Amino acid sequence: MKGAQQLDTSMKFSVNRESLLRPLQQVAGVVERKQTLPVLSNLLLQVQDDKLSMTGTDLEVELIGRVGVSDAEPGDITVPARKLVDICREIPDKANIDFSLNENRIEIRSGRFRSTLSTLPAVDFPSVDHSDPELTTELDSKAFKNLLDKTAFAMAQQDVRYFLNGMLIEIGEGHVRSVATDGHRLAMSDLDQEGLTGDVKQVIVPRKGVIEIQRLLQELEDKVAVAVGSTHLCATSSMFTLTTKLVDGKFPDYQRVIPRDGDKIVMADKQELRQALSRTAILSNEKFRGIRFSLASGQLQLSANNPEQEEAEETVSVEYQGDSLEVGFNVSYLQDVLSVIENERVRVTLADANSSAVLEDPELEDAIYVVMPMKL
Repeated sequence: MKGAQQLDTSMKFSVNRESLLRPLQQVAGVVERKQTLPVLSNLLLQVQDDKLSMTGTDLEVELIGRVGVSDAEPGDITVPARKLVDICREIPDKANIDFSLNENRIEIRSGRFRSTLSTLPAVDFPSVDHSDPELTTELDSKAFKNLLDKTAFAMAQQDVRYFLNGMLIEIGEGHVRSVATDGHRLAMSDLDQEGLTGDVKQVIVPRKGVIEIQRLLQELEDKVAVAVGSTHLCATSSMFTLTTKLVDGKFPDYQRVIPRDGDKIVMADKQELRQALSRTAILSNEKFRGIRFSLASGQLQLSANNPEQEEAEETVSVEYQGDSLEVGFNVSYLQDVLSVIENERVRVTLADANSSAVLEDPELEDAIYVVMPMKL
């Protein structure tokens, strides 16, 4: 059992719809629709000291949202997540909502509306391990979200190498770093963080944990405290606490994957390259999404074809002086990188037809992207 004492007979509170709805939707978003345990379809509501805590979990990620309430009597209970969200969403703007617990049913009143929801005891709600963290740091929420956004797209989705279905977070020596790879491409981003000294700590956050942290950071303006333990990562702000299990596994040595010997440097207009890739890709093989780069002095020719013998090609003007080179890539991987680089220009570094391409923002050194070549 968590938090407040079990007071099933008397819990009650009043809250404004606006202050309740956003944190409620955020917390309910963690709850999976199909559950083996009925209590996992519920949210844990706990009232104490004029504060309502709402907790949702799927046993991998736990999110707690906090909101101020009035006319409160302490207690705790669990209620169906989706039904509660749907009811509160349909109540008129700026209305007050009164909650009261009577004989294991929660009554919800607002204006002339009244409903009752079934409940399950709070004691049945699973608790996530919040053991003492080994490392804690405070990050700007927008900068932290930007760090994750720059790399999250490269996480694997259902790889048998389970440690790739997530993101490496590395904290220490003055930086926080995020790294993601699916074995065909790699994304790495850095955030300078003063005050971080000592050993570097590496943890793998599972895919769902990363997505939920991104979703949460979108709502936050202030700082977020990030605490890392042996089995969990916890992100806390004034309104929310998100805890995610960590993946138990060894992440690949990403430094070895980044090619350092490329001598063919191409500078291109990002938007022009992106649009040319999108046009050419329409006629690439739908399964393999292959596109051919033919590089010559001052120009890059893109070409694609498919099993129906259809083909497309386009030439893009680029800054490049050097030997000719032909190499194939998965066009989706290139488009993903171009969508997260903020600069108007992009630098592409190549070595030969069998080497990975390195894509970077030419002005910022906070992120690096590696895309493996493919045989066409």
